[in-house]
Formats: sequence, C-alpha cells, structure tokens
Amino acid sequence: MNVTILYDNEVLTKGIGLKSDWGFACLIETSQDTILFDTGAKGKILLHNMALLHKNPSEIKKIVISHEHTDHAGGLPSLYPFLKNCEIYRLKHEPPSETTRTHCVEKPQMLCKNVWTTGPLKGPIEEQAVVLEGKEGCSVVTGCSHPGVETILWAAQQIGTIVGILGGFHGFQSYPVLDGLTYVCPCHCTRYKNQIKKRSPHTYLPCGVGQSIEI
Repeated sequence: MNVTILYDNEVLTKGIGLKSDWGFACLIETSQDTILFDTGAKGKILLHNMALLHKNPSEIKKIVISHEHTDHAGGLPSLYPFLKNCEIYRLKHEPPSETTRTHCVEKPQMLCKNVWTTGPLKGPIEEQAVVLEGKEGCSVVTGCSHPGVETILWAAQQIGTIVGILGGFHGFQSYPVLDGLTYVCPCHCTRYKNQIKKRSPHTYLPCGVGQSIEI
C-alpha cells in the first residue's frame, strides 16, 4: 500500500513543476482500490499535481472527505468529469450523481480490505480519519485533527496497533502521545512542525507534495 501527498502547503519534490497551496489531499493506492483522501481547495491545482505525479483521476474508486472545510473538499467538483462509479464518504448527506454515490458516514467502517474510517469524531469541528492496515501495523491519515490527535489515535487504536501518522495536526502539542511510533509526518495546518521534528528527529518525515510513504 502506498500513500502519495498530492496537495499541501509545501512542495517536497522540487524541479518538476508541482504546486503548493493551502489545503490537503493524498492518494492511497492498495492492491484492490485507489482512494483519494481529501481534495485540497482548488481542483485545478489538484489535477495539475496528479498529472505531474502520474496519477490518473479516472482510477479513483473511493473518495473520503475528512471534514467539510473548503481546503479539504473544494477540489471535489473538478474531479466529477473523471469519476466512474466512485463511492464518496463524507459527514453529510448528498444526492447521488450519474458517476458517484455518496455515503454519509455515521460510524467506523471498512472502506475496502485494510482501509477503515474512524467514523465521525467529535471536536470543535466533526471530522473523520482513515486507518491503513499495513504489514508492520496501522497508519493513520488525518485531515486537520480538529477533534485532537489524541482522540484520533485512540479511535484508530480500536482497529489495530498504530505505527505511524500523517496529515494535519493543527495546534497539537501533546508530543508524548507520538512516542513509540515508527514515523510521524505532520502536514498542512500543523503549527508546531519544528517542535515535533526537534523532539522526534528519527521518526519525523517531512510533508509536501510529492512525498510518498509505503505502508
């Protein structure tokens, strides 16, 4: 299973024309499914980066929207022309279209083999994360972590042992909860990246468009 950052405030892979922007999206590729987690703010930038990273939007079978802020769901309309029988998992009801079917997520559930949603997690803003079951344990992918990284990790631990986390951490500062993880990849809205890197230099992974992590 592979996770590729498609949309972020920073570009990691330089020299090929990738664009940064305020928002987040990553592509989860398994042996069975191609899943897009969040869509960034602007579909034009998302599709631009996908093209340069050789990711075909028509291969997306499922889309998970962590929460309904524009910087995570704004790129979705631009994807509709490319989608074929795509399942969309979000925290609100939406009528189906000719090419998509939307599921309103109300509880933890398996999206496909080895990929789960935590279901909606309460916080200042309700949000869902996904949990990826890999060979060495589970990885968590977050949008902005509005419910709190601690809350998200607790929910993910109900699925399996957590070995890594990537995504937006917002104002997270409870650094000891990251102890024991194999990797930590703070993205997008994370305010205290430098502090996380300083405290966990051997497990910290830089985030940015083009980053690819094998799960």
